[in-house]
Amino acid sequence: MLQIKQIHHIAIIATDYPRSKAFYCDVLGFSLLGEYYRAERDSWKGDLSLHGVYTIELFSFPSPPPRVTAPEACGLRHLAFCVEDVAQSVAALAEKGVTCEPVRIDALTGKACTFFTDPDGLPLELYQA
Repeated sequence: MLQIKQIHHIAIIATDYPRSKAFYCDVLGFSLLGEYYRAERDSWKGDLSLHGVYTIELFSFPSPPPRVTAPEACGLRHLAFCVEDVAQSVAALAEKGVTCEPVRIDALTGKACTFFTDPDGLPLELYQA
């Protein structure tokens, strides 16, 4: 049987690399571990960590196709971040100009959660620990 240890990273393609790097680092609090320009692909790659754990590969590519916008489209639905206090996190994002959906309670777990998007419309979730 395959024995996966953990998720290694999540890859995200941005239409505007500097804007998305600022969002993930300055707004969400990720740290930039390394940044590389790949001339043969005209592409930037930023390695982002969260609390010292390598988490996101942020890429740019020339003219990437738009993301399917339907919330229930096939594929990755959203990326969720665990937080101690959803309401406090929503307030912190609002101070940075990020709008979240109204906080709701997960019917299965009773935990608070909300959704917002990154600069390219990638759906992100805050989920209370």
